[in-house]
Amino acid sequence: MYAVIKTGGKQYRVAKDDVLTVEKLDVKDDGKVEFAEVLLVGSGADVKVGKPLVSGAKVTAELVEQTRGPKVIAFRKRRRKNSRRKHGHRQDLTTVRITGISA
Repeated sequence: MYAVIKTGGKQYRVAKDDVLTVEKLDVKDDGKVEFAEVLLVGSGADVKVGKPLVSGAKVTAELVEQTRGPKVIAFRKRRRKNSRRKHGHRQDLTTVRITGISA
């Protein structure tokens, strides 16, 4: 069984026991995460497509770790003007393991 979920402005195709890295989520102390925005649920040839969401469907996951992504450098230079700007950015990420899909 698989599902397509939406979180952080992106869509992910997930199945049970998948490990997924998404944008930072506010996770409770018990480490359980619930994704209610399920766009599609499928099992073999049986597929339910939501309009836009599948009603009553949810995906549960457990927290693996809260981490940060690689550093991205935004460097701007105006040639011949002695003008340079360098900004660094690291995105906060959450790694989760999918524990169940209920339709």
